Amino acid sequence: MLDRLYPLSEDAFNEKILPLILEETTPLGGRPPKISHYRCFCAMLKMLSCSMPWRDCPREYGPWHTIYTRFKRWSENGLFWKILTTLKQKKCLEFQIVFMDSTTVKLHRHGSGAPKKKRPTKCG
Repeated sequence: MLDRLYPLSEDAFNEKILPLILEETTPLGGRPPKISHYRCFCAMLKMLSCSMPWRDCPREYGPWHTIYTRFKRWSENGLFWKILTTLKQKKCLEFQIVFMDSTTVKLHRHGSGAPKKKRPTKCG
């Protein structure tokens, strides 16, 4: 069960990913984080690989909102993408990105919903 929740060993994380995180993040003071960077990163990988809503994050990782907030912060400042591209350059990671929209996914003609009701025009 733990292999499915933690696809990366903590030693490998500390060696390859943690230095990238510590390089980008600066301690601002305050209390230490409740969830380690390792658990949070594994939770992010799990949620993105399954494309589940953040609220359905397994409880073993910790509070879903904490994980989502850290993912959002890392995504906005480019850290998450930097981690992935650095691991890909070092040949430690292989990933594929798929973009889907209405031009690639065919929809049944009735799948777009009911036609909009027109307002009656006033005469006179």
